[in-house]
Amino acid sequence: MKPHGTYKIANRSRALESYAHPQLRSERRIQRILESLRDEILRGEGPDTLRVRKILSEPREVYRVEIELPELGYQRVTLLERDILEELLAYDDVRARMREQPDFGAETDQVF
Repeated sequence: MKPHGTYKIANRSRALESYAHPQLRSERRIQRILESLRDEILRGEGPDTLRVRKILSEPREVYRVEIELPELGYQRVTLLERDILEELLAYDDVRARMREQPDFGAETDQVF
């Protein structure tokens, strides 16, 4: 039996991230989130599995990204600022998938 408080480190690079500069840690975290969102967006099938809505305009534009994977009984909601959403849309396959939305409207049209 393991003594209480000892844990196997799953990813050594993440364990060392605590020593990195906060800005660098933030950028790496954003990239991991974007990759995760991209994978889940592309995994979803059908037009109803993805919704993007603008929820705030001031002081910053904030978008709500909803991903639903019914085969897994899973729903994910993520709030993104406009510049982070634009980074996600830099992937052509994600941009094409978002354009398939049935409720693609004027609220999000300016980003796409």
